[in-house]
Amino acid sequence: MLETSARLLRLLSLLQSRRDWTGTELATQLGVGLRTLRRDIDRLRDLGYPVDATPGVAGGYRLGVGAALPPLLLDDEEAVAVAISLHTAATGSVAGLDETALRALTKLQQMLPSRLRHRISAFHATTVALAGPGSAADRVDPDLLTALAAACRDQRRLRLRYPGRDGVTTREVEPHRLVHTPRRWYLVAWDLSRGDWRTFRVDRIQGPQGPPGARFTPRPLPAQDVAAYVSQSIASAPYRYQASILFRAPLAEVAEHTSPAAGRLEAAGLDACVLHTGSNSLDELALYVGLKGFDFQVLGPPELIGVLRSLSERLLRGATQGQV
Repeated sequence: MLETSARLLRLLSLLQSRRDWTGTELATQLGVGLRTLRRDIDRLRDLGYPVDATPGVAGGYRLGVGAALPPLLLDDEEAVAVAISLHTAATGSVAGLDETALRALTKLQQMLPSRLRHRISAFHATTVALAGPGSAADRVDPDLLTALAAACRDQRRLRLRYPGRDGVTTREVEPHRLVHTPRRWYLVAWDLSRGDWRTFRVDRIQGPQGPPGARFTPRPLPAQDVAAYVSQSIASAPYRYQASILFRAPLAEVAEHTSPAAGRLEAAGLDACVLHTGSNSLDELALYVGLKGFDFQVLGPPELIGVLRSLSERLLRGATQGQV
């Protein structure tokens, strides 16, 4: 039988590993009787862990929510995952999290056994964040992000100030989902004034203006795959030319060469897929498509076909000049 202190740690780990346990299950896992289990539950409560109990045959125990944050037990793989996530957050797209994440990471590393510290140190030593142009400007305020997330969860309307083609305007929206790429965060919301779905870049949102508004009834989302919908919105909608390209290759292969922010892919059979993308330049579209390395067919726009012909002729002339 485990000693009392070790048994308490084991009991805490079990309660954190899943939502509900019966008393019999916990007692069996710990190798003790139900009376001892009840005493151990009381000891955890004395230490500040809120353990909820439900009486009856179908009852059991559940780790509740307390007023303070008690210590959290992690197994080896969970500790490594948390450490890597904190390291990533320190170079992420949410402003102000870098210092906080580094403080939390330092605390965690001080408590890690050497076998885990070596694994995480190797990750830190060999990983460098690549900050793209404008990445600092793309960072979002964590307070704004949490306010948007809460409004999505609670289904409450928001008033936002957002820059557009007509300048900064006030928009009343029903927020539904937050979607993020490695660089940016986006809010998918129903725009009441425009009567349609809109995708807002969170780093451009000015607000919310005032407290959350009235509750709303959730609408059917514009697509089952919200991430794909956002990808399509940010990849093609702002651009002058919107293109659809049929690639004669499986979707999984083309996806390896396509950023989610560059366009939306959809399967067209086992060995073909369609890329929906956009650009302000047909020349850029022609190069982007041609460099994928797959046979393709232009479904639209028709002007892209002429640009591809001209480009192929120039490339051929360049390849043959100087040959004997």
